[in-house]
Amino acid sequence: MTDFRIKQHPILRIPEADEITFYWQGQELVAQKGETIASALFAHGIRVFGHHPRDHSPQGLFCANGQCSQCMVLANGKPLKSCMELVEQNMHVAPMEGLPELPRVDQVPGMKPVQEIEVPVLIIGGGPSGLSAGIELGKRGVRALLVDDKHRLGGKLVLQTHRFFGSTNAVYAGTRGIDIATRLEEDLRQYSSVDIWTRSTCLAVFSDQKVGILKQGDEYVLVKPQILLVASGAREKFLAFKGNTLPGVFGAGAFQTLVNRDLVKPAEKLFIVGGGNVGLIAGYHALQAGIGVVGLAEALPECGGYKVHKDKLTRMGVPIYTSHTVLSANGRDKVGSITIAKVDSNFKPIPGTEKSFECDSVLVAVGLDPVNEFYLKAIDFGLTAFVAGDAEEIAEASAAIFSGKIRGVEIARALGLATDEIPRSWYRTSEILKSRPGRTVSEELPEVTAGVLPIIHCTQEIPCNPCSSLCPHGLIYVDTKDIRQIPSFLGNSYCCEACERCVAGCPGLAITLVDSRGNPTMPIVSIPYEFTREEIRKSDMVTVLDTEGTALAELEVLSVHAISNIDRTLVVQVQAPHEIANRIAGIRVQEPAVTQPLDQYIDHIADDMIVCRCERVTAGELRELIQRGYRDMNEIKIVTRAGMGACGSKTCNAIIHRLFKEEGIANEEITEGTKRPVFVEVALGTFAGETEQE
Repeated sequence: MTDFRIKQHPILRIPEADEITFYWQGQELVAQKGETIASALFAHGIRVFGHHPRDHSPQGLFCANGQCSQCMVLANGKPLKSCMELVEQNMHVAPMEGLPELPRVDQVPGMKPVQEIEVPVLIIGGGPSGLSAGIELGKRGVRALLVDDKHRLGGKLVLQTHRFFGSTNAVYAGTRGIDIATRLEEDLRQYSSVDIWTRSTCLAVFSDQKVGILKQGDEYVLVKPQILLVASGAREKFLAFKGNTLPGVFGAGAFQTLVNRDLVKPAEKLFIVGGGNVGLIAGYHALQAGIGVVGLAEALPECGGYKVHKDKLTRMGVPIYTSHTVLSANGRDKVGSITIAKVDSNFKPIPGTEKSFECDSVLVAVGLDPVNEFYLKAIDFGLTAFVAGDAEEIAEASAAIFSGKIRGVEIARALGLATDEIPRSWYRTSEILKSRPGRTVSEELPEVTAGVLPIIHCTQEIPCNPCSSLCPHGLIYVDTKDIRQIPSFLGNSYCCEACERCVAGCPGLAITLVDSRGNPTMPIVSIPYEFTREEIRKSDMVTVLDTEGTALAELEVLSVHAISNIDRTLVVQVQAPHEIANRIAGIRVQEPAVTQPLDQYIDHIADDMIVCRCERVTAGELRELIQRGYRDMNEIKIVTRAGMGACGSKTCNAIIHRLFKEEGIANEEITEGTKRPVFVEVALGTFAGETEQE
């Protein structure tokens, strides 16, 4: 069986294998100790985890976050979400074919009372905001309990290999997300007043102000906090298109989990839907893992993410299709291709503009929704509650870190356990870090006729300032009062000493260096490069591109080297004609053949698309009910079972609202469905305190 593990990576350390044995349908396979069932299966090329009971459609991994049930398998006879359960030695895993059988009960099992705990502060979520809040509470000796449903702390930080934007002083800007996660966890664990439960899922906030926690996957505990902090992050938005439930259609978080956390290669050729930061960054991560990125489609006229992220992809050879939407993912049991089309000003596909591309995976990155159910319930039930990070407002992780820091101090003050005032500048910094991209200016490239000059290809106002601290002479300027200003070089071509620190340390890889001292007609250009040394060597010929992805020339590599104290980013030097030297922004990573469309596009059927993944309810079924006058989501649920599945309508609710809007129904006319009180599925025996039989 083919091995899909990542053997080398430019940023991530490949750990020594610590192997265990497990079985898939009776076949002996090898897994890495500490990895999930889903990742172990993907490592062996297994993408189909079972078939749906309604229409026998293939089921596979989608969210990798425990939010849906597409990855359900039978593990040692029990139905489990493979993305959340770790592989165990000699575990027997089988696909979920239809509905699982309930286990036989020959006698009443033993029961034990549910443990109840009181704690001053309960933090839900061990991501950037939860960890930061915990650190501030720990500094002040406040007793707190932090729970997280993963087996590692850090939230989405553990999936981010790139350097972070934001403020160097406030939120570790210029440091990679994976390293920030480690630093925050180490900082938190030094405070004995904060207890940490990993693999522990918050299930519900109840009217008696108690919070139900599934501790380490098998023990139900009730926690009664004085104050609740909800730092549970966000979930990915779902998108309805034909073939959207085929194995190979992932959320971006699932893709990054497999690639960057578990070092498993889930695709050979990937197409991305969505041009926000999440989609753009995931495309870059795919290239680093050796995965071809066929293209990226964005419905808006411009990508919503940072321009430096978009530029990074285009200059590596990835085409960006703005004003385009996905029509269908095509295939029988898995993705084989994707069809996109251009959209008009009303975002309707324009007939005749369809294109299909061969790919084996589709990454969906069309935005995030706050996971704020616990906060809203706490407020309803009169429990003192705070909210931080993406659960409060969707923004970059740097903003989540800082909002958690503020909430930690606010909670300590609310408990009367801190007297320090929160500086007003903290709130100002928080708002700056949350801000969306500002104006984009035209790139004005300086002429370099002598000496050395850094070329700053960053032309959009975003909150970021690491470049200003990288220059040993302070020659790169970003306004300290508002770090959203576009950086500028204060010196001239005789001031720069060509240390290349700005080239290697810029989070957006948006700075190059032109050195004309040796040969003004053929200067040396230094280019940032975050791929393995094995992929580029001295004397290789490379294609250099500008910020828009236009190929400028084929040039010979003079050197590939690292910069002292700037980890894992290499600098590639080429010698280029003076006429193009200042335009060079990057090196093509993948060849154009990867991105070519098929000769003919593959047709799609709009109303055949699945809206409710769990119950396999189509857009056509729902549209018919809306046209017949249905306005109550509960009635729609009864007729179609849409929203009745394992995810509790987390993925389909927004799509159903979109269908109402398409049919001209105002939100005021719609009756919302009753929310499920329990966040995720739990065996009833767990609530009852069932004990194992002797």
